[in-house]
Amino acid sequence: MAGASAREPGFSIGIEEEFWLVDRETRDLAKDPPAEFLKDAKAKLGDQVSSEFMRCQVETGSQVCNSALEAREQLIHMRSTLSEVAAKYDMALLAASTHPFAQWDDQKHTDGERYNTIARDLRTVVDRLLICGMHVHVGIEDDDLRIELMAQASYFLPHLLALTTSSPFWRGKETGLQTFRLSVFDNLPRTGLPEVFGSWAEYRRHVDMLINAGVIEDGTKLWWDLRPSDRWPTLEMRIADVCTDLEDAVCVASITRCLMRMLYRLRRNNQRWRIYANMLVRENRWRACRYGSDPGEKAGLIDFGRGEIVPYADLLEEILELIRPDAEFFGCVDEVEHARTIIKRGTSARRQREIYDAAIELGASPKDALIAVADVLIERTDPNARSDT
Repeated sequence: MAGASAREPGFSIGIEEEFWLVDRETRDLAKDPPAEFLKDAKAKLGDQVSSEFMRCQVETGSQVCNSALEAREQLIHMRSTLSEVAAKYDMALLAASTHPFAQWDDQKHTDGERYNTIARDLRTVVDRLLICGMHVHVGIEDDDLRIELMAQASYFLPHLLALTTSSPFWRGKETGLQTFRLSVFDNLPRTGLPEVFGSWAEYRRHVDMLINAGVIEDGTKLWWDLRPSDRWPTLEMRIADVCTDLEDAVCVASITRCLMRMLYRLRRNNQRWRIYANMLVRENRWRACRYGSDPGEKAGLIDFGRGEIVPYADLLEEILELIRPDAEFFGCVDEVEHARTIIKRGTSARRQREIYDAAIELGASPKDALIAVADVLIERTDPNARSDT
């Protein structure tokens, strides 16, 4: 096939996670964390920790990993270290794509050239960006191959999102969605499903047009659900909510990695995954936001081959069968099959609702029930605080 790589890509992985910094007493967001917090965090984690758009956020990024075990150890180290540093300043780390009851208009964005430019350009649209996500980088060294696999991998983005949903609450209200995060994020420009390009050169021509027109500074301002990284030779999966449990994050990262290799194997055998119209994938994207991976009469995603809605658990089994050779190749069968555990006990979104409903049933006020949700999220975020690890 045209542009085929002579050697198999490395398929290394890297995981970025965004977290909330919350006040330990109120469990509300820490609106203006002390500058010393990030300084202390960097002293322990170096460039693996950084600020985010909102002052109440912090981001971690793993080093390049070649195994799921290595990725898991990195996440444990970064989460544990950040939690310890935050505790010194009466704060805690919370992993969920929205905070259960925080108000966006109470927050301040981080003071920095990049963030100030975004705030000035996007105004109130970005003021509402009180959301966190998880990004998974998969190393694919060949430029054209990255573009080719990006087009095919878009089909699986809703399936990955459904495994990670962690944002059912927004400003203290139950949204009826498994993830409300994308409803906020999609108000920004250059978001959503990626465009389909025939080559790396075609992709660069389009990006360079925006750069030359002065619309964006570089490719990092393309905030698609899946994009070629502008900094590294990776495909970056960005559709996922941040996972409250790190085992879920390792699972989704491993599935993402295996899907990329599965698509590469097809290519190597002169086959390819069918590229479906974005209008169809967008429908599944919405269904993943609304229903996630939960069962239900109206739940599930559309199987485009059958032309009907299929329960998510059935679709997951098909994916696990597709990527089994790749999971065996990478030695991550257990991590990939953890997805069945996610389906059985529910994502963070389902469990947040269960905690809230149980508290209300016991007589708690809505605000106290939301605080109970935050308490469990804090505990599940910190590997050292969890009773099951």
